[in-house]
Amino acid sequence: MKKLLYAFAVATLFFTACNDDNNDPAEVVDNVLKGEVTTSKTLDANVEYSLEGTLNVKSGATLTIPAGTVIKAKKGFSQYVIIERGAKIIAEGTPAKPIMFTSAEPVPAAGDWGGLIINGAAPISGAAAGTEAATEVDNSLKYGGTNVADNSGVLKYVILAYTGARSSADIEHNGLTLDAVGNGTIIENIYVPFGSDDAIEFFGGTVNVTNLLAVNPDDDMFDVTQGWKGKLKNAYGIWKSGYASTESDPRGVESDGNFDGLGPDHVGQSDFVMENVTIVNSSAYVMEDAIKIRRGAKATIINALVKNGTTKDFVDLTDSKGAGNPASAVSVTNSNMTISGKEINGAGNVTVAAGNTGADTSVFSWTGFVF
Repeated sequence: MKKLLYAFAVATLFFTACNDDNNDPAEVVDNVLKGEVTTSKTLDANVEYSLEGTLNVKSGATLTIPAGTVIKAKKGFSQYVIIERGAKIIAEGTPAKPIMFTSAEPVPAAGDWGGLIINGAAPISGAAAGTEAATEVDNSLKYGGTNVADNSGVLKYVILAYTGARSSADIEHNGLTLDAVGNGTIIENIYVPFGSDDAIEFFGGTVNVTNLLAVNPDDDMFDVTQGWKGKLKNAYGIWKSGYASTESDPRGVESDGNFDGLGPDHVGQSDFVMENVTIVNSSAYVMEDAIKIRRGAKATIINALVKNGTTKDFVDLTDSKGAGNPASAVSVTNSNMTISGKEINGAGNVTVAAGNTGADTSVFSWTGFVF
């Protein structure tokens, strides 16, 4: 494991959240983050913050996190940050001063805390256009709508480490959860190391993500469901030597057209692009599939490279709840991955051939990860 060594100055400055003129119910005192943010707030990069509960950024409010800010979460399922529909997060780190969300545990581990959830008003799959859905970890909070260009803010040079706390096998966090996030949102240069469940999951929406590095996610590296219609460009996922999973079917790419295969006739099925993608298995753990396209999803995967280790099926477009869209197109190179099942399972325009280069790893030098 490559440890990140950053020097952060820690001061005892107050975060001005609870003065006499502010009726904001958020319990943001000194360096403690929790509760509701109802008016726009800006954190202080000179303060190391402690996340000690759920931080809900409410509709109409913006949470601004400057470059170099560190937020350490106490252990537990309820320790997470959620940007509600109609709210924004502006988290603009730099290569020299990334923004870090991590565990406060002395010996951090996958699943220590929740992660970052962003809810938007972009379309999701459903019985009709404009369908809404309930957030997995808090059913009182909705996402979805009709605004393709919905803007939930900016994420640049952000680290989300040791995420994925769960309350049950069916209710668990990812590193970065994007619920109906619109393409007015900017997300680029994201590092998700050592998390439980998925490194990133798209629940519908139209958001695009560029330059994503996922290291040792307990489940899928890149997960799509509920009608996502964006692009993931330059993504690198790796299981390092010694990796093991608590999940039953971890994959490189897992994509569903509709939520959990329950809406095969729904409008707005997933129709997405992944370009310049590398999937690496440097462990003895067997992947369920390198690439899974199912339940009505239409995937266009360009310049994919899959390396090392063993998988059952290499590219699988079949599923008991419905096959992937046969119009899916995949171009992938197999570099020394052993296949115990089928190279191509199901109908789709899949080309397995030499020559693909996958992700450009040079853009991830800011993370300190050694490839």
